Amino acid sequence: MYNGGQAGLTFWSPNVNIFRDPRWGRGQETPGEDPAVSARYAAAYVRGLQQASPSGDSLKLAACCKHFTAYDLDRWGGTDRFHFNAVVAAQDLEDTFNVPFRACVANGNAASVMCSYNQVNGVPTCADEGFLKGTIRGKWGLDGYIVSDCDSVDVFFRDQHYTRTTEDAVAATLRAGLDLDCGPFLAQYTESAVAKGKVSDADVDAALANTVAVQMRLGMFDGDPAAGPFGHLGPKDVCTPAHQELALEAARQGVVLLKNKKGKHRGGVLPLRPATHRTVAVVGPHAEATVAMIGNYAGKPCRYTTPLQGVAGYVRQAVHAAGCTDVACAGTRQPIAAAVDAARRSDATVIVAGLDQKVEAEGLDRSTLLLPGWQAELISAVAKESKGPVVLVLMSGGPIDIAFAQNDPRIAAILWVGYPGQAGGQAIADVIFGHHNPGGKLPVTWYPEDYLRKAPMTNMAMRANPASGYPGRTYRFYTGPAILPFGHGLSYTQFTHSLAHAPEKLTVQLTGGHASAAAASSSFPNATRSASAVRVAHARCEGLTVPVHVDVRNAGDRDGAHTVLVYHSPPSAPGAPARQLVAFEKVHVPAGGVARVEMGVDVCEGMSVADRDGVRRIPVGEHSLMIGELTHTVTLGVEQLGGV
Repeated sequence: MYNGGQAGLTFWSPNVNIFRDPRWGRGQETPGEDPAVSARYAAAYVRGLQQASPSGDSLKLAACCKHFTAYDLDRWGGTDRFHFNAVVAAQDLEDTFNVPFRACVANGNAASVMCSYNQVNGVPTCADEGFLKGTIRGKWGLDGYIVSDCDSVDVFFRDQHYTRTTEDAVAATLRAGLDLDCGPFLAQYTESAVAKGKVSDADVDAALANTVAVQMRLGMFDGDPAAGPFGHLGPKDVCTPAHQELALEAARQGVVLLKNKKGKHRGGVLPLRPATHRTVAVVGPHAEATVAMIGNYAGKPCRYTTPLQGVAGYVRQAVHAAGCTDVACAGTRQPIAAAVDAARRSDATVIVAGLDQKVEAEGLDRSTLLLPGWQAELISAVAKESKGPVVLVLMSGGPIDIAFAQNDPRIAAILWVGYPGQAGGQAIADVIFGHHNPGGKLPVTWYPEDYLRKAPMTNMAMRANPASGYPGRTYRFYTGPAILPFGHGLSYTQFTHSLAHAPEKLTVQLTGGHASAAAASSSFPNATRSASAVRVAHARCEGLTVPVHVDVRNAGDRDGAHTVLVYHSPPSAPGAPARQLVAFEKVHVPAGGVARVEMGVDVCEGMSVADRDGVRRIPVGEHSLMIGELTHTVTLGVEQLGGV
């Protein structure tokens, strides 16, 4: 990039892999465990980053959706991502792992897709023609290039021993549809592969054309960059007041209130009141967090506001005692005494604990869902002796088993803030003291520690297997106990829902020649007419939506933001999710007010079920839509259209 020196116009982001297993070190990079959330995030992220012209011929930046596909294990139990063969059912590929990538390409028009290190069903993803040419470029219509994760071609040659020679590796990946190698492998061995007749000039030309076309759309051949629309942007445009305020607002909106014990007066213990809580102890290994707050793959921050600094801005005195020297919280327990003493002397205590990149990261999956070292002991000891209410703040990318804190009546409130960025400390304080009413929701299920014993990270199956004791994964298929459920998140006010409008019946029209499409399939055994299903490929999907209008009432005395979550449960079908999020919308409702939220549920996408062969079908019959405490039934019928 001309005006940025050594900077690029291609961003290998977003990471839209499904956060399948709570131990995954890179889960922090993703939008969570739900395919619908991940798909909507993926498309919005790409469109926002690329800011393409209406025709798509011009791009501000090129986004790259990664890592295709079924990549969600880095290093666990003796298995690493360079050697892992993910055995994945067609059903799980269709309704879980590939959903965000399809949205990236089909809805977001991403300029590139990155294939992953792992194999899927015995074939490296970067050498799988069915995936690259067949699905990404063929079915979904990628207008851009496919790139390998860095050194992936070298990995499947040297580590996975997938091909006998380097030239065979070049041939395998180029013929599969790879266009760009992140690494030197193709640069070193493609010429030899062409000379030996294993790769044709046409293979090389196709890869080159796909890559250079994106460069052209980025304006790299348009002459003097300074004369372009972004020619004068530079570092001075990064840390503007508006941009720093945006970072703060993003952090505020990302805070999830997990627990808020009922207070002496109306509502919960939170928010704290500066007039009452004049002296606040700020303890825990993340009390003075800076770098930890920005997670991994982060840019250079403009400045940091630590949790201690954030709290100090609201009170007369903030008393600090870490209690642990770092997140590992190992070695001597002696520092705990100072934290306990600070809590005894203060009107309230804020404990900032959690994980960091030494615990969960790229190349590092967790072996436990518990807090590291003596953190739980520190939290309990401080809570036991605190003079005033105790607020526990958790920083992490992945879920934590915090049953001990949930069940401790001395811990009045718990916040999860993820890795909140440079302004994280200010955002935390703004929520604790009521300047911002929290409205975040958990993007993942928080499992108990015992879950890990039943679910090896290498088992890619989403669906439970009662015969073997395998519990299934994510809220869609796991029905066991959870510390906290997907979508959980409290507010300082109370919201109620009422259904303003939704149809009770809807007809799915079949295109000509598919009168038998609603018959039972081999993947829906013993299906009757009422439990039959229509192939999505045989349905007229355009405009086929269920309108859902919901009135959201704020029954409290504080303004607040609320996300309406619409879940779908189909008629009985083998392997169908217990429920699936199909629509969601965030709305701001003033205290005592009512706001109407109008959403549409896409029938072909949201109300269909993937069968065992990975074929999408719409079950005929009664479908349930759940919104908060409401359940609404929509009956889907079938109508045959004439013609071919």
